[in-house]
Amino acid sequence: MTQDGPSKTPPAERAVPPLLLPEALGFSPQLLLDDIINIANSALLDGVSGMESYLQKWSEERADRLGSEWDNTQEVEQGLVSFQTLLEHHTDLAFDFFEAWSLRNIFAVPPDLPLVLPHQEGLDLTLRSEREQELMDENAELRRRLSEQKQLKRIQTKALHAITNRERRSAKRLERLSFLDTPALDVSAALPRKLMAMHSAVSNLPPMDPETIAALAQFQETDSGKRQWETSKTGYLNWAVGQLLSRAKAREGGGEVEGMTEQAAEIGQAEQLRQAFEITHGVRNDLENAMQMDTGM
Repeated sequence: MTQDGPSKTPPAERAVPPLLLPEALGFSPQLLLDDIINIANSALLDGVSGMESYLQKWSEERADRLGSEWDNTQEVEQGLVSFQTLLEHHTDLAFDFFEAWSLRNIFAVPPDLPLVLPHQEGLDLTLRSEREQELMDENAELRRRLSEQKQLKRIQTKALHAITNRERRSAKRLERLSFLDTPALDVSAALPRKLMAMHSAVSNLPPMDPETIAALAQFQETDSGKRQWETSKTGYLNWAVGQLLSRAKAREGGGEVEGMTEQAAEIGQAEQLRQAFEITHGVRNDLENAMQMDTGM
């Protein structure tokens, strides 16, 4: 007796696209068959466990009736092992046939049956071998780029952690050195420039004649221990005017032109002295402010 059915179709003609059928069904046929086999094996183990409990109970009751001389625990264990082995053998054999038959008949698509999914309708799925190779190469290139991007991301994450740690340490160091950021340092930073200006102004002063040197040597100090030109700006101007008047009186016998020339020279020297005094006074005020700030801290 012969049977005409799908099982007689050669395996080569029953080839199923490996990805198209799971996409159409929404699940993998192989995984479904594996789940069925696992459920059957679990039921087999439950049956063996139930048989073991029954035999242990039967063995204990028989030992109570016959006394302690009867003990066949080893025979019960050997029988359970043989029973489990026999069940597993028949189960594996039966489900091997079931799996092969299902893949050849239930989950098989004839080659003359076009299988087109709704979202593939109207698409040209025929590809040349060259085009397929191009797509495979493009896929490999994209995988390589993705791997490089992942590696670059790991490197950037590591570098970010290192930079964060360095920033944290730098912030702690800056906090420890914050006491140096005071207004007194700003004033001190401007002192070198002002000292250079004072040095330039003093260097540009004309040389003192012997009469001025003698007058300075004979000049009496004030009650505070300072010379008149050192007390204040007014004292300096009074001293300079007095010197000019004394020189003018000493030279009253000279000509008018000579007197005007000397007065112009004296005025120029006085202007230079005034500028030098103002620069020196500014430097002195800055030094006093810096000392006051240091004292306040």
